[in-house]
Amino acid sequence: MNLKNLLVRLLAILIVFIVILALGEALIRVYLHFNTAYDIEMTKYAMNLKSDSDNKLIGHEHTPNKSMELMDVMVDINSDGLRDKEYPVTKNDKHRIIFLGDSLTFGWGVEEEETFATLIEEDMNSQSPTEIINFGTGNYNAEQEANLFIEKGLKYNPDKVVLLYFINDAEITPEKSGLWFLGYSQFISFYWSRINSLLNNFMPSKSFQEYYESLYNDDQQGWINTRKAIIELRDICQSKGIKFQVVLLPELHDVNNEIFANVYNKLALFLEENNIDYLNLAKLFENHPNQIELWVSYDDAHPNNIAHRKIAESTVEFINNDGGKQ
Repeated sequence: MNLKNLLVRLLAILIVFIVILALGEALIRVYLHFNTAYDIEMTKYAMNLKSDSDNKLIGHEHTPNKSMELMDVMVDINSDGLRDKEYPVTKNDKHRIIFLGDSLTFGWGVEEEETFATLIEEDMNSQSPTEIINFGTGNYNAEQEANLFIEKGLKYNPDKVVLLYFINDAEITPEKSGLWFLGYSQFISFYWSRINSLLNNFMPSKSFQEYYESLYNDDQQGWINTRKAIIELRDICQSKGIKFQVVLLPELHDVNNEIFANVYNKLALFLEENNIDYLNLAKLFENHPNQIELWVSYDDAHPNNIAHRKIAESTVEFINNDGGKQ
């Protein structure tokens, strides 16, 4: 085979590949127009509502003044990069609280008015003027949450900071993938996710329990960073006369806290040893007959509006009365 024929064949293969990719992209976009897929929605969130942060300890943050529909609900980001209404930086006479957290605090999959942050604010407002500023950001860990507060939250001069902690918050702050641009293709994103799931079914992998417990080994860098970040938050708040509390949010794959009990116990012990006020909601939904009824969707265990309301009802007294260990 001469060089010319080889180049013609390679060109033909390339053209076929491009046609298949274009056709696949068109078909998957039609399918996703009528169906919602959690992994695709998360990719759209990352590609459209997030931007790189100059601070490596933050990694990414919301792009100000952006909006889009995700998981069939509208997500509006304000001028300071928060999923919340606009707040003046200068504090008024209202009791001001900042919520720090990840996608659970952000309110993934629920309307803004249905998030526990909004519901707690409404409840507290009925007793005295209160504003809760929601710094929740998807895919954050404790290190990112602490550094976002230092960079953006201190200027709001809050009376209190509440860290809404989820047990994957001890993960390492990820570095941006060199193939991030592939996220623009819904065809690649959709099938890459499913290929990974298929491979996990045939290849040995850690169970949920093994994975979370391994995060909390004392020599794990993520857990080291998490402890440092929480203590830093405590010390900054103390130095500025800001009250600091932690709420341990439930894992909705394990409503009875049987699988992850060791993790929650270790977190509680760490908070007690460091004199940090906390509320443990690990068993909030104990004995719930069907945990999927609390999920955003059958493939997405983020809390839905029912779970958000229960979290709000179970948390408001702790926050309003400056808490107590449970």
